Amino acid sequence: MRSRYKTLIMSGALAAIFFHFHSPVVTFGSVAYAAGNTQTKAAPAKTSDKTAATYDIPDVIQRTSPSVVAIIGKPTEQANSTNRFNLAHGTGVIVKADGWIVTNAHVVKNMSNLTVVTLDGKQYSGKVTNMDEESDLALVKIAATGLAPAKFATNYAMKMGETVVAIGTPISFSLRNSATSGIISGVNRSVNSTYRLIQTDAAVNPGNSGGPLVNMKGEVVGINSLKFASIGVDNLSFAIPADTVQYVLHHFFTYGKVKRPYFGAELEESWAAVVGLPTKEPLRVVRVEPGSPAAAAGIGPGDVIYSINNQSITTIVDFNELLKKYLPGQKVEIMTQSNGDLIKKNVTFAETKK
Repeated sequence: MRSRYKTLIMSGALAAIFFHFHSPVVTFGSVAYAAGNTQTKAAPAKTSDKTAATYDIPDVIQRTSPSVVAIIGKPTEQANSTNRFNLAHGTGVIVKADGWIVTNAHVVKNMSNLTVVTLDGKQYSGKVTNMDEESDLALVKIAATGLAPAKFATNYAMKMGETVVAIGTPISFSLRNSATSGIISGVNRSVNSTYRLIQTDAAVNPGNSGGPLVNMKGEVVGINSLKFASIGVDNLSFAIPADTVQYVLHHFFTYGKVKRPYFGAELEESWAAVVGLPTKEPLRVVRVEPGSPAAAAGIGPGDVIYSINNQSITTIVDFNELLKKYLPGQKVEIMTQSNGDLIKKNVTFAETKK
């Protein structure tokens, strides 16, 4: 049985179908970008050392905390009547020693007069240079040098049950650089997100968003995001995986924005995929945008999509994750079924419509 809930894949990275406890929800998001700085060199890749030493929790906190900052500012939208100073705050992670900080897009989207506070209490004026709401990531720049960049895990084989630490600024700005610990509760989760997420039972409270989730090697395995959590539900938090963070940062530093491929079709996934059951059922094409790459390749409503460059896809999130490998202008081979016939079709991606 197929789901009647669909996702519009216009950029190849729009929000996926998801369940939010009692009822399924669909979003038909569009990508939004802030003006970016295109003159900065790409962030160097960080490679996880499989032989790296592991530490106990106090050591991990001590080693990671210098790379964690608190972010505070004034919300540009409606005031919080319970906050007499009308301030909002969150957390960030230093990614380059000369003042580049990654945080959540939802933390800084509606924030003005940003102030960034480092572990030693120094305060800096911050500017949002890049923002990507699809991934919920943003880049903040401060005028500083000699900072301590975090080490991000790369190609890390995360296991359920392994210990992790979350560091951030929960509830109150006076609690900055607080730490909680827990385990990895699940990997490759898809909730109301474009890409896969990490699930943890480490406490992530309001203000923790944008802070790191760290393994026992002292590597950042994810960026915590309260956007994907549900207030009032205990021991259920989510983090954006390090590989997605590195993907977005590479695009920020290289292009000034995330250059997502544009496919141009509305796709439908099976009910098994919607509820998270294992399935081999492919995606079905519901609608194709006229003039889109999908239309140019001869893909039409009712067609079935099995794979991209021989990598099978059964969910919208699978589709989005695969498209992280490609840029606009690149060509891929898509295995489709049309009128009962299996056909390989070449699709040349365009650039995301804004």
